[in-house]
Amino acid sequence: MSAEASVGSHAADSAQFPIYQPACHNTDEHRNRGLLGSKYVKLNVGGSLHYTTVQTLSKEDSLLRRMCNGETEVTIDSEGWVILDRCGRYFDLVLNFLRDGSVPLPEDHRELEEVLKEAQYYQVQGLIQHCTSAMQKKQDVFESVCRIPMITSAKEEQKMIATCGKPVVKLQNNRGNNKYSYTSNSDDNLLKNIELFDKLVLRFNGRVLFVKDVLGDEICCWSFYGEGRKIAEVCCTSIVYATEKKQTKVEFPEARIFEETLNILTYENGRGSGSGGLHLLDSRGSTLGAGQSEEEGAVGGDRRVRRIHVRRHIMHDERGNGQQTVYKD
Repeated sequence: MSAEASVGSHAADSAQFPIYQPACHNTDEHRNRGLLGSKYVKLNVGGSLHYTTVQTLSKEDSLLRRMCNGETEVTIDSEGWVILDRCGRYFDLVLNFLRDGSVPLPEDHRELEEVLKEAQYYQVQGLIQHCTSAMQKKQDVFESVCRIPMITSAKEEQKMIATCGKPVVKLQNNRGNNKYSYTSNSDDNLLKNIELFDKLVLRFNGRVLFVKDVLGDEICCWSFYGEGRKIAEVCCTSIVYATEKKQTKVEFPEARIFEETLNILTYENGRGSGSGGLHLLDSRGSTLGAGQSEEEGAVGGDRRVRRIHVRRHIMHDERGNGQQTVYKD
């Protein structure tokens, strides 16, 4: 047989039985073809393997759709897996959103941010809006809630105040104290103190940390802290001496409590650390109202704690013309 006949016979065999070219051929021509003509897709996302359809990936105008129609280059390994150089932890969420149009999102804020980043990378607008809406709802709920810690131990209180970057206002109330006199007036004043505490929490939410303490010995006492140390204290307990009986009652020095709360704001964002802030605090000793006294105890050199106590002592003096009440401060 001649050489021409041999070549012709070989060409005919080739035409009848074409040589198979593997789909994984890594050429520029193959990379640009994308996933055209495919029905099923194998995805390797950072080592996480996923098997889906071109129809699912093409549901939204996203990077995944452009990969399927050839607008975006894809890299396919020798086993036919499409390689995506991303973390595959949340790719299931992306696929399930494309399949169903909705997907449960993580409760944790940080994980939700990571899902949002993946949605932004793949340009899945529906999932981006879903994540953004969920994050906004969480932010609205957080901003509308005032969280008030409850002191459970002295050690916890010290740690909380020392590590807090905000001014701290603590209300200690203990109606179960055996010194407490259960009278309507005392009960009303104790409730007024608690109500004022709640109003201040709402008014200065985010600027001041408000805490409650029901474990201490005091019946009703306000403490004000700045930069981790106590600045002032308002004790609302008054002692009443009646006939053959001593009573401990609760007062409601509303103006002084509100004044000390405003005063503690000078320590917001570290503004009270300078001498000007201390001078402002210590120059108010003459503003005490009737029935109140101020005691100063030196703490750390020139730093002092203003202690304001309500002292109302009532004594009954029995005389021949009847009973006469004498008030002594």
